[in-house]
Amino acid sequence: MGERDAGLAFREKLKVGPDFRQRTQAPTYKGLMRILHVTQTYHPFLERGGPTVKVRAIAEGLVRRGHRVTVLTSWYGRHYGTRQAEVGEIEVQYLRSLLRYRATTLNAGLLSFCRRRLRDFDVVHIYGLYDLMGPTIAHYCFRTGTPYVLEPLGMMRPIDRSFRMKRAWHRIFGAPLLRHARLIIATSQQEQRELLDEGLPREKVALRYNGVDLNDFAELPPRGTFRSKWAIPADEPVVLLLGRLIPRKGVDLLISAFATACPTHGRLVIAGPEGEPNYVKQMRGLAQATGVESRTIFTGPLYGDQKKSAYVDSDLFVLPSRYENFANVVAEAIACGKPVIVSDQCGISEFVDDQVGMVIPRDLATLTDRLRRLLTDRTLYDRFQAACPGVAARLDWPELLREQEELYARACAAFSKSPPLSNVEV
Repeated sequence: MGERDAGLAFREKLKVGPDFRQRTQAPTYKGLMRILHVTQTYHPFLERGGPTVKVRAIAEGLVRRGHRVTVLTSWYGRHYGTRQAEVGEIEVQYLRSLLRYRATTLNAGLLSFCRRRLRDFDVVHIYGLYDLMGPTIAHYCFRTGTPYVLEPLGMMRPIDRSFRMKRAWHRIFGAPLLRHARLIIATSQQEQRELLDEGLPREKVALRYNGVDLNDFAELPPRGTFRSKWAIPADEPVVLLLGRLIPRKGVDLLISAFATACPTHGRLVIAGPEGEPNYVKQMRGLAQATGVESRTIFTGPLYGDQKKSAYVDSDLFVLPSRYENFANVVAEAIACGKPVIVSDQCGISEFVDDQVGMVIPRDLATLTDRLRRLLTDRTLYDRFQAACPGVAARLDWPELLREQEELYARACAAFSKSPPLSNVEV
């Protein structure tokens, strides 16, 4: 299905009605909140990466706990203007993109939304840094006296490309966005340390891990489905990497390590949307150069049951990334009972280390050795696999959502103790 057809099919499912504004303006009940989530990407644009899935999981979980949630986001498809829509129990405001540069968009209707709707909400949750939507919302939150929390999504320190532009962004937009946030949410101890190292006040930096919806993994596809589709013999070990395919994920390192650790036997599955032009072509070339082209499978994007089938039929999940503030796909692999190998630059490593897998430095020799060991040492493999359910339970969303509610309450309490802003000129 092409992008246009997918967009048309999705829009057929949307329940659009004129009464949204009336419903979102209903009074806040005791203990419940009206929450606005501001995110550059949202359902159905899963190819945009992990935040798309995470924001939806948080929004849906909060609705199940009785809160009213609105999502403000961009529409990346074609032929779809600025609209209010309902996806499940969540109001979603899709804004039409006037201009687009990579993941940053200039959106029609953003200022109008701020003027008409921002006072409707008790608290605003802004995800990410490098876009125009978050700073604009934060500016109007400051003017209207609406508390907001900021979740940088690992973007505080520039990691990939456009370093000059990102430093300029921090000078122009980042400083006020960070300064006026009531709380800044880190999703791992690694990210928390980075935020503190940047000089942010300790009392403003809160820790809330990313989660995984275990209900979504309660029923998994039957074993063999993925192997059958890709003609993988039942007796061959499968090493899986899944995610948005960009250089920092370490695909090149994994291909080289696999070629040495598994010279004649085994399959390497690399799944996910291409995040950089020609990157998959380059990695295919590397697989050919290292002699494993015939045993390396590039599946493209996998979603829903197709993704779960890949987890089920793999033996080992590997993510030798140069940087991940958390790494949601690792949590999903653990939820499917798969031991993992991750680099020490992945935020989720604190849940992995010698519990459900191995945490390694990013070097070829170490990755090669650990791959070989986990694929041959059955006792160690079984120990890691047996621990997966316990670690997955610690990452289940219900407890993390309770922590998120407490963070919202802290943000609102901190705001109520601050001086009024009605006379402040911005």
